[in-house]
Amino acid sequence: MKKVAKVTEIIEILRKEYPGSTIALNYSGIFQLLVAVQLSAQCTDERVNKVTPALFKRFPGVQDFAECDVAELEELIYSTGFYRAKARNIRAAARMIVEKFRSEVPGQMDELLTLPGVARKTANVVMSAGFGLSEGVVVDTHVARLCG
Repeated sequence: MKKVAKVTEIIEILRKEYPGSTIALNYSGIFQLLVAVQLSAQCTDERVNKVTPALFKRFPGVQDFAECDVAELEELIYSTGFYRAKARNIRAAARMIVEKFRSEVPGQMDELLTLPGVARKTANVVMSAGFGLSEGVVVDTHVARLCG
């Protein structure tokens, strides 16, 4: 029980020290958050925020992504790196969300993890920033490296 109390205390200290801290990605709605987080893999949030305005203007909703031409999507996200895999996964995830989840991003970890291109870190970010639920701790690659 001492560990739980200590963690709770640390979280409260961090909340007081950094009030209102939020995710650095720009998005409108949970599906756009999911896309932005997928794009952020091996890429900076700054770069993603440069790409997403045109991307979300062209494909504003989940149905638009589900029906998009993957080559056009690749072109729009090219500068984020790994654009072919990201484009395939984003479109496949959108299709699954439309078909299996009635066009709503699922709000449960086990369901999020079934989406193409969504692993634990992405799901944790979406759960936290999108649904206000914390099931894990999300850290930047450099934080993990330094803590090791």
